[in-house]
Parts: sequence; structure tokens; C-alpha cells
Amino acid sequence: MRYATRGTATVLVVLMALSLGACKSSGPKMEAPPPEPTAAPTTAESPVAEEVVHEPITETIISEEVTEELPEDLAQLNAQGYLEDVFFDTDRYDLKPAAREELASNAAWLQKYSTISILVEGHCDERNTREYNLALGERRANAVRDYLVFLGVPRQRIQTISYGEERPFALGRDESAWKLNRRTHFVIVAR
Repeated sequence: MRYATRGTATVLVVLMALSLGACKSSGPKMEAPPPEPTAAPTTAESPVAEEVVHEPITETIISEEVTEELPEDLAQLNAQGYLEDVFFDTDRYDLKPAAREELASNAAWLQKYSTISILVEGHCDERNTREYNLALGERRANAVRDYLVFLGVPRQRIQTISYGEERPFALGRDESAWKLNRRTHFVIVAR
């Protein structure tokens, strides 16, 4: 039988040396330190560079989620227009897709500011009797409240009222005014 070739012998010697080196260690096993997150060298003159390199990413994310400071005054808060009105078709109180999108946006804002309480006002145009419009305004306000509750806004934070045709947003006796008056309007009543 012939002896191993020179290349095979070299490999065997290297493997034996590695295994002896591994057996020689008598102390506790230490893991290698994790690799540096950047390739930029740090020197004794720039200790700040190390701190910036090791800054956790979560701090950046948290700082982006900081909510804006709202005005303390309720009149000023309502004037800012944080909540969008929802509009309805003639003699209807069902929510159209555009209304659902507005309410989803309003619900997200209300969930972000969990101490805010609102009043949902139901409004109508002038083309029916006072009693009919009061009832329709109430159904509109309740439909909006119920959808906000469905989206996760606590019911106890939402009050409703119907004004019927009594508080028109737009004056006029044509469709351009009437469509603006068929709405629910949001009023922030408590911070």
C-alpha cells in the first residue's frame, strides 16, 4: 500500500493541529464578539461614532410615532378640521363607500387621541317636513355612530343629535346647497 501523497499529508497535518488546538483550551468557551454593524473604523479620537453606530433602530421608529400636540381650547380644536363631515343622498341614511372611507380616517384619528369625545350632528336639506327631517337626521347620526363603533371607537365617546333642517351649512334652494346640507358633522366636546 502506498503512503498518502504530499497534498493529502498536508491536509491531515492541518486537521490534527486544529483538533489539538481545540482540545488544549481548558477555560470556559467564549463566543466571538458580534461583527461591527458598519465597516467604518473607529478611533480613540471619535468615540461618538461608536454610539451612533450602536443606536437601536426602535428609537427612531418610536420618535416617528409621536402624536402631535392638540390645542387645549375646544373651539380652536374644532376649527382645525381634524374630523371630516360625511354626506348623504336625498332621503337616505345609508353610508356610501366615500363616507365609509372618511369614517375610517376619522376613526383612526379618534383612536390615536383616545381622550377625545365627539358629538355627531345629523343634518338634512329643507325639502321635507320638520318632523321627517329631524327623524332622518337622527338616523344619519346613529348610522355614523354605529359605524365608528364598528371600527373600534368606544360608544361612550360618541353622542348624537339631530338638527334636521334647522342648521343649514349652505344657504340656497338648489341641489348645490342641498347636497352640502345632507350631512353629519362632528364636534369635539371633550379632550
